[in-house]
Amino acid sequence: MCINESELKHPWWYNFKYLAVGLVFGVVFVKAEIISWFRIQEMFRLQSFHMYGVIGTAVVVGAISVFLIKKWKVKTIHGEEITFADKKFNKGQIYGGLMFGFGWAITGACPGPLFAQLGTGVLSIAVVILSAIAGTWTYGYFRDKLPH
Repeated sequence: MCINESELKHPWWYNFKYLAVGLVFGVVFVKAEIISWFRIQEMFRLQSFHMYGVIGTAVVVGAISVFLIKKWKVKTIHGEEITFADKKFNKGQIYGGLMFGFGWAITGACPGPLFAQLGTGVLSIAVVILSAIAGTWTYGYFRDKLPH
């Protein structure tokens, strides 16, 4: 079990809150042009600041959020304590990051906006979604055998 994984069991309909947040997230991605293949290519060609601004803003918001969660000892909506585990660096993170970046540059999509792209009618992104699922499953299958 992951350190932050909830031990509480909830009815299936509790997952609708994730669907609602996902729908809002997808609409924001579409309106901000984050799912645009052209915007992503501009970023990798260093032709536009748009995506760097979005990513930089997300990093700052994430850092502030983690700081506030730790400072105020924020709990989940179900009252569970939120904890952060220290992570140990290993060279596999470099290889994984490079593979992630190459895949992002080639497909014009990172995992966040995949379903938003599908929702806008980019049906060819289904191949990328299936590949992402296959890659995640493969990593999970071989995880114990890989050097960490």
